[in-house]
Amino acid sequence: MIRSSRLLPGLLMAAAMIAVPAIAPPTAFAADEAAAESIGDAVAEKYAALLERDYVYPETGKRYAAALRAGIKAGRYRTLTGEALGAAIDADVNGVAPDGHLRLRVPEGAAAAPAASGAAAPTTPRPRKPPVEQAGWIAPGIAFIRFNLFPDDAAVTEAAAKFMADHADAKAIIFDIRSHNGGGLEQMDVIFPWLFAEPTRLVTMATRASVDAEGGSPIDGVASLRLVKGDPGMVAREHWATPNGDKRLHKAKVYVLTSGASGSAAEHFALAMKHTHRGILVGAPTAGANHFGRGEELGGGYAAFIPVGRTYDPATGKDWEGDGVQPDIAVPPADALVRALTDLGVAPAEAKTLSDAHRPAWPMERRKPRGAR
Repeated sequence: MIRSSRLLPGLLMAAAMIAVPAIAPPTAFAADEAAAESIGDAVAEKYAALLERDYVYPETGKRYAAALRAGIKAGRYRTLTGEALGAAIDADVNGVAPDGHLRLRVPEGAAAAPAASGAAAPTTPRPRKPPVEQAGWIAPGIAFIRFNLFPDDAAVTEAAAKFMADHADAKAIIFDIRSHNGGGLEQMDVIFPWLFAEPTRLVTMATRASVDAEGGSPIDGVASLRLVKGDPGMVAREHWATPNGDKRLHKAKVYVLTSGASGSAAEHFALAMKHTHRGILVGAPTAGANHFGRGEELGGGYAAFIPVGRTYDPATGKDWEGDGVQPDIAVPPADALVRALTDLGVAPAEAKTLSDAHRPAWPMERRKPRGAR
């Protein structure tokens, strides 16, 4: 997650409280124009350097850097700012190799990119998602919780732990991650100990070795991860679930509701449930944003997430970048809760009523590239 003030420093504008000609002095305009022109190139170069140094696949990182430097040389970013700069840089980077996490973060309040002919006008940004919603009993013996995010937040981790303890007598738990866009491991690590009767390997996470050696791995020191031998150039850690000693949920059925909006850490959760056969995935393939990493400031209020590692199924070595994690039961995301409830014995009409009352207020589709209609 990126923590940034996200403020774009204002360009200094010359002004005087005296009578002046109608045309401002050329030197003032020249200074402002030079300052504006410097932003796009500087952001692109910083981004290129970070991708070249730290991207999970070194050769791909070099290709990203080369594309951005070619853009700088061609003058594509020189006069751009805000969403227009983001759209230009994103197009050049993902034109090399699409990555679900590579998207330039622009300063809050930055100007939107010009809309294509016929495109809808920009809408007011939606408020921030609450990390947890509608936690409780959805039907007799069936617990329900929606996670929109796995944040680095002790209060949310405590809430997740409390939900599991308060619903430890459930015959089934439904985890709704249809509008979950990512995060970390903290909440997962208070959920998994309730669900497994034996220590269980969940997934493998591999960080670029040069990043790990410099102390830059975002997963170094996490208690639930164990170092193992990995591929050359990578430092591998396995994510394990360690039972907490309470057996009440060991035989509970687990359903995980997925959609094209379920991204990053949500996909980690989904793959862990699928790989171990501990949960049944119901819905649509997930977002296909596999690579984990860290936020970096690029200057001028711009920032980027730099992927430094990948998470994969330890049995197959495959990750979900681009393809997503496939559901066990494929249904439209809007119908996923109905399917899970009816599988658990809830009457169809009641399941539909409960589903309507527990429908996410947030999109359940894959995020489109910046500027796409």
